[in-house]
Amino acid sequence: MGANESFTSSADIGHFIGGRRVAGASGRSQPVTNPATGAVARRVALAAPAEVDAAVAAAKAAQPAWADTPPLRRARVMQAFLNLLNRERDTLAAMITAEHGKVFSDAQGEVTRGIDIVEFACGIPQLLKGDYTDQVSTGIDNWTMRQPLGVVAGITPFNFPVMVPMWMYPVAIACGNAFILKPSERDPSPSIFMAELLEEAGLPKGIFSVVQGDKVAVDALLANPDVKALSFVGSTPIARYIYETGARHGKRVQALGGAKNHMVVMPDANLEQAVDALIGAAYGSAGERCMAISVAVLVGDIADRIVPLLAERATKLIVKNGMESDAEMGPLVTLDAKTRVESYIASGVADGATLAADGRGLAVAGHEKGFFTGGTLFDHVTPEMKIYKEEIFGPVLSCVRVPDFESALKLVNAHEFGNGVACFTSDGNVAREFARRVEIGMVGINVPIPVPMAWHGFGGWKSSMFGDTHAYGEEGVRFYTRQKSVMQRWPSSTPKGAEFTMPTSK
Repeated sequence: MGANESFTSSADIGHFIGGRRVAGASGRSQPVTNPATGAVARRVALAAPAEVDAAVAAAKAAQPAWADTPPLRRARVMQAFLNLLNRERDTLAAMITAEHGKVFSDAQGEVTRGIDIVEFACGIPQLLKGDYTDQVSTGIDNWTMRQPLGVVAGITPFNFPVMVPMWMYPVAIACGNAFILKPSERDPSPSIFMAELLEEAGLPKGIFSVVQGDKVAVDALLANPDVKALSFVGSTPIARYIYETGARHGKRVQALGGAKNHMVVMPDANLEQAVDALIGAAYGSAGERCMAISVAVLVGDIADRIVPLLAERATKLIVKNGMESDAEMGPLVTLDAKTRVESYIASGVADGATLAADGRGLAVAGHEKGFFTGGTLFDHVTPEMKIYKEEIFGPVLSCVRVPDFESALKLVNAHEFGNGVACFTSDGNVAREFARRVEIGMVGINVPIPVPMAWHGFGGWKSSMFGDTHAYGEEGVRFYTRQKSVMQRWPSSTPKGAEFTMPTSK
């Protein structure tokens, strides 16, 4: 099967181990659906522990030679991979739309943001430089170096099947590690295609492997002693489980969890810009983004001015198959996702929120069996409601009204999650105070989705992040390496006699 056919082919998806495709041997598999049609497109293998262990063994065997490869040569492989990604970016985007459902232009943006990380990883020779101190004590020099961990793994979500894995493996591999990817079983095709592009770029066999699967595969990675570190992006309950289980097995873990991102709209905000920002950030990718805005915090009289505009725009969203050029929003990823999102809408109505736009019952011509839910808007939502407290992960925007800035800040800081937040205002002092005082990991001022660029790193606070090191950027380099300190003295400068005191600078 050629790469350009893989997003339309009905061929089953297996693993990629030791530099080649491997059919599933466990006997377990599950369907992969086209969200726009509801039809089963192909099946994906679900790995048994033995298949995971085989990938780890191949990685362990290949990693020492890769770690000994000079960083500049590793960077050249990354550069070749970068060139291939640029060549195949639309193929990857089409794969995303075919299995996830997001509109094609959004999928193209996802691929581009992933490519940003690969470009960052091409600078690994500079990023791995250590520190050096001459004459730290008489006749003694001291320096530090950063060395790879060995075999590392990533467990990634369905909503960004290209970008989120790229938060992990380009940096990990450039640092000299071998990487095993366990992608979401809902949209597995891009992972195999990326593995083949890495091989084409000259990456040694075994340095990048893909094992498809479910909790069985995840637990096998957590239990395998040769996996030294594990990165995860997904829901908070699973992030907590992976963090706790990985730590118990002595692994380094970064686990990014759920979100309930607020956007505070001050009375002096540019109304048109705020409406555009909320519509795009709440309904883009059908709300299936960990950085989607799901709560609009409307301060003072801005609420009465903005809610009617939001309701009008939400009901006029162009919702259809994501491959159609005029589509603004595609389907949800699975029927289960659609059912869950619409149960939250029913919960909001039952709890007394005002349903200003109802996305349920949406039928898309020619795609009546697709997993579509239209843009939904609630007004007069309160912090006690389920739709406010929990992550919905769908095209549902909740409006909460507050009297002033302090109330808005208090509301945001009181929430369990601390992933992303935005504030729209024309007041520089309000912007400064908000950025300083809000207890959230990623903050946007008049920017609705403040996803950091490749060299800054991604991560939330509170229940949105477990672990001390954020994803990608220099934080990623630190996560995928460990520091070694070396002190050196040569015999000609060594004093005679045993030294029984703690060494000091003298």
